[in-house]
Formats: sequence, structure tokens, C-alpha cells
Amino acid sequence: MHQTSGTQVQFKRVLLKISGEALMGDQGYGLHPPTVERIAAEVKTVHDLGAEICMVIGGGNIFRGLQGSAQGMERTTADYMGMLATVMNALAMQSSLEAQGIHTRVVSAIPMDQVCEPYIRRRAVRHLEKKRVVIFAAGTGNPYFTTDTAATLRASEMACEAIFKGTQVDGIYDKDPKQHKDAVRYASVTYDEVLQKRLKVMDASAIALARDNNLPIIVFSLDEPGGFKGILSGNGTYTKVHG
Repeated sequence: MHQTSGTQVQFKRVLLKISGEALMGDQGYGLHPPTVERIAAEVKTVHDLGAEICMVIGGGNIFRGLQGSAQGMERTTADYMGMLATVMNALAMQSSLEAQGIHTRVVSAIPMDQVCEPYIRRRAVRHLEKKRVVIFAAGTGNPYFTTDTAATLRASEMACEAIFKGTQVDGIYDKDPKQHKDAVRYASVTYDEVLQKRLKVMDASAIALARDNNLPIIVFSLDEPGGFKGILSGNGTYTKVHG
């Protein structure tokens, strides 16, 4: 446990992973600025506790590489397009966080110096130490890897104590709770169970990387106001994936 301004925080440094779709709001596509602002406000509440935060945001609200390749586009090209979509989302989140007074850096695995910093591990760690929010964009910089894998990779490189995966439901269920009223939520589950039962948390390579680095994954609802802060303060509803 870490003591911060009178409040106990479970984790000192965390990575928040959200999907691009989380930024759409009720729209079917693109960015919904009020939704981006709401998520930025959630991040601010955790930042105010004194926790160090980095983020990875997917690109599925703008372009999804797998869907592009399914429609006949060459997979590598489609994946690079998906990576560029994540940069757009990262810039939108940076704008929203800075409007709320939080110094934020977008760090891209694909260099594009005019809009963001290139990924240099030591520099990114320094930003976190200075209490800046760091948003990692462009995935791992490689095709065939998802932003889930990028999140696990960056969390490992930054020595994060946990990955917080923000979803539309308050944890991991044995089946889709939106379609099945008898769906049961797991309080905790092991990496191997996630892989064996094919639970839809993250893709298999992300789970395997988290397991190899003993990095816990906290799955919680991003739609629940105060949920992110609550879990860091030791409350809230979530599922923990662990060894």
C-alpha cells in the first residue's frame, strides 16, 4: 500500500487500457467529445490521489485493422492504419486532460515528431515520475499485435503495478451479461483460466505476456462514475486476473 495525501492507494503506478469504442459515446463511429471529457475527468480523480498513470487507447472507433484485412486490404497496411487511428484518439484524450489541468504527453511507437514524442522508455518513465499522464499511441509499432498487447508491453516496460482494463461491464463474466441474465461474475481468475476458458478479457498474447511478467489485470466498468478512483482506494466492483 502507498500513502498519498491522506488516502491509501492500492497501486502507485498503473496503466489504463480503454478501447477506441469507449470514446464513441452513443455514436456508431468516431469521437464523442463529452465522452472523452468524462473519461478524462475519471483519470483526473485518480491523478489527484497521487497515482502515476499511463494510458493505451485502441483505435476501433476510427479503423480496425482486422476488419480492414477481412475486406481484402493487405493486413500489414490495415494494421498500420489502425495504429494511426490510436494516435488520433490519444491526441483527443491529451487535449481533454490538459483542459483539466493535467500535463499529458502522447508518446508514439511510430515517430511523427510534429504531433507527439517518439517512444523512448527512459523519457517516458521520467514523465511518469514528474506526475505527467503518458498516453502510448500507435500500439507496439508492429502489425499483427493488438493494442491489448501494446498495453501489456508498455505496462511491463514502465514497471506498472497493474493494468486497469476499462470495459462496459464491471468485471469478467462466464458469458455475456447483457445477453444472459444468469451470467456469473468472477471476483478473481487466473491467467491460465482466462486462456483455457477463452474469456474475452484481452487477446491470448497479451494475457501470456502479463502472466510472464506477473502483472495483474483489473477489469472494471468505465461507465461507472468514480469506479477507477474507487478501486484504487480499495473499494468498487471488479475482476482481478492474477497468477
